Amino acid sequence: MRKVPVLVLSFFILLLFASSCTWSRQPAPANHSPDPTPPQSLFLAVYYVKSTGQESYLVREVHQITPTKDPVLAAVRELISGEPSTPGAMRIFPPDTKVLGVTVKDGLATVNFSREVLEHPSAGAEGEALGIQSVVNTLTEFPEIRQVSFQVEGKVDERTRDWWGHVGLYDQPFRRDLSRVYEPAIWVTHPTPDQVIGVPLLVKGSARVFEGTVNARLLDSQGNVLVSAHTTATRGAPGRGDFEMRLNFKPPQDGKGILEVYSISARDGSVENKVTIPVRWP
Repeated sequence: MRKVPVLVLSFFILLLFASSCTWSRQPAPANHSPDPTPPQSLFLAVYYVKSTGQESYLVREVHQITPTKDPVLAAVRELISGEPSTPGAMRIFPPDTKVLGVTVKDGLATVNFSREVLEHPSAGAEGEALGIQSVVNTLTEFPEIRQVSFQVEGKVDERTRDWWGHVGLYDQPFRRDLSRVYEPAIWVTHPTPDQVIGVPLLVKGSARVFEGTVNARLLDSQGNVLVSAHTTATRGAPGRGDFEMRLNFKPPQDGKGILEVYSISARDGSVENKVTIPVRWP
């Protein structure tokens, strides 16, 4: 008879213990996804002036910079103070020039320079025209910008309009003009390096090649050709034209490859002006 109360007491003790364990549980922490890793670099196209002694023209370069919230402003600053990588290319703006700001509204970018930008007595008419166009082409790489105008310390007075004393700013706003961009002969704007591509692969860019003929081929990681094609740019050399083509292919399992875009020499049939872009696919 004495065992019953002991059993009952033991039962209640177990219930209390289980109850305390239940109430002491904490809710599992929410499974928050980590913030996406910020990009480690930003690629910007800038245009420099190059002189060969016989002629002057523009060259397009792609520079890698630290990511910024204002890539438009960063592009002009990189053009003014960055280091050209093309042999013979040079910075044409006075070294003390500062970019005070860039505003973009309704497709028009207005660049506000410091007063030092006007201190360029030796550019000449051609250098002045190319210097202006280098800024315009750099900014119109951004799809939201179609025209560019200049200010000096927030205004456009007569001294500002005169600019470097030869061409001036009298015809601003200025529009994009690639007719004096001679190097590189081919550049590709899509896809970008290491981009995850789809099928068909859209290939776009600009070319200054014989008869405007642009070739492309996609290689797998072993160097095997998956697909090749060619198209004709909107203009042939000595002009510069845009090109676009689509490549249909069956993606291999390894998930990565190389896109090559190039022209064929009219002299000996060799590959020239080749652009190599690493790509990936799902």
